[in-house]
Amino acid sequence: MARLITRQEHDSSIVIVGCGLAGLGAAQRLLQHGFSKIRLLEATERCGGRVWSGQFGEISRHLLLPASRGTLPSFRNSTAALRARLTEEGGTLRNLLNGRSPLPSSPTWISDHDGAKGLVEIGAQWIHGPSKQNAVFHLASQYNLLDEEAMSEDNEAVQRNGQPPDVSTYYTSSGKKVGREITAPLEELYSTLRAKSTKFFQSKTQPVHSLGEFLKLEIARCAEAWKGDEEMCNLKLAVLNTEFKMECCISGTDSLDLVALQPFGEYVVLSGIDCVFPGGFASLVDAIRRSLPKDIISYDKPVKCIHWNGSFKAPNTPDYSYSVLVECEDGETIPADHVIVTVPLGFLKEHYKTFIHPPFPPSKIDSIQKLGFGTNNKIFLEFEEPFWEPESQLVRLVWEDESPLFSTRPDLQKEWFRKILGFIILRPVERYGHVILAVLAGEEANYMESLSDCEVKNCLTQIIRKFTGNPLIPPPKGIIRSRWYNDQYTRGSYSYTAVGSSGDDIDVIAQPLPFTSTQGQCGFSI
Repeated sequence: MARLITRQEHDSSIVIVGCGLAGLGAAQRLLQHGFSKIRLLEATERCGGRVWSGQFGEISRHLLLPASRGTLPSFRNSTAALRARLTEEGGTLRNLLNGRSPLPSSPTWISDHDGAKGLVEIGAQWIHGPSKQNAVFHLASQYNLLDEEAMSEDNEAVQRNGQPPDVSTYYTSSGKKVGREITAPLEELYSTLRAKSTKFFQSKTQPVHSLGEFLKLEIARCAEAWKGDEEMCNLKLAVLNTEFKMECCISGTDSLDLVALQPFGEYVVLSGIDCVFPGGFASLVDAIRRSLPKDIISYDKPVKCIHWNGSFKAPNTPDYSYSVLVECEDGETIPADHVIVTVPLGFLKEHYKTFIHPPFPPSKIDSIQKLGFGTNNKIFLEFEEPFWEPESQLVRLVWEDESPLFSTRPDLQKEWFRKILGFIILRPVERYGHVILAVLAGEEANYMESLSDCEVKNCLTQIIRKFTGNPLIPPPKGIIRSRWYNDQYTRGSYSYTAVGSSGDDIDVIAQPLPFTSTQGQCGFSI
């Protein structure tokens, strides 16, 4: 971000809106380049945005809103980024380094258990593609936050080809286990089709507009060869439908039909086996925050409106005019030479008409509206003892009546849980406890937030019993879940290139204002 701002005789005053990784990173870079008049405004009571680490045993029974200034052991912090949620997903690096990624504020989350001690990541959890080209991995290495395995050259050299590595166990809705002789070839098939879908980036032509349409056409061709055995054909399609659910979670979208095909290949998959922060993803946020002056962050400071391209005065410098005035919800006004906005796209979509004055130029409004922004929620379930197989990393749920070729919108009230692709087994047990993680995206994730903790826990208990065929599995003793959609400063989790948009729209949003500036003119950037 520092390269966007030119120092002049007057030591530029800079306001940064949002204290996620983008805001913290921008402040750190500016300080390194000699700027000293910097102030970060955070709407909530903690920093970190979508990075938020905690402990099962330190969470209240009640619905929790942000409850810590800075960082406490039970509430840490999270990240994600615009173009490919690159901080969490390990994609291209320029958005993070340039401070472009809109990061959200704070999720609300729920627990009905206060006895466990396992680490919980409400937001960002993995470094995807932990290699030297990955900005997050570089920072984590710099601060010595990773273990030896994650730092090994062997780990960095592994090529993932876009799919998270896992040892999956598949169970059907009739309580049967699906053998690897069936699932392994289907995993390979989907990986091949997914890789094929990325080849249209920078191509002048594309067969269809959406990723979902493309994958369904390819799968339909493959299914022609399976029609000799209708039962097996239906099972294979049901297994492939779990891949669609996983892809929805990776992209943060309600449906793959909403994801644009052509720019899908712009997402850069880096080498390396996904790794985690042993001390929680928040340890990275803490490390960056500790490098900043203690009084630089103002918490509980939501911004009402950013007035730009004007001439504003400050009482202590009456002879100097500032081009930006930041108006806060509490009535305070802060004049500045520059403002860097790091709020999430979901927030911009909801407030772009009133958040900036004069209004955004039409090109920015168009890009804000075209890009996609969806919800990806987590549900952590803690058990006294594991019911899953020791070697399993992911328990996938195969609904035998589902197919990616004939998808229909389920009744959210009755079948919201069908969007859950399965349960991720968190390891090692010494760090997490006997905890599994369900992830779901889209409208179902939004609806889940409206349910009570007890309703969700009882529902998933029945799902686990149904799919494993074991009615004696006891219910989980603890549950924690994120609620990103209902967070007023976030309004969702991930951005994606929706049909009709492209990576160019991200660049348009990130372009500083004014678009054309003369020497000495100041403005703001997102």
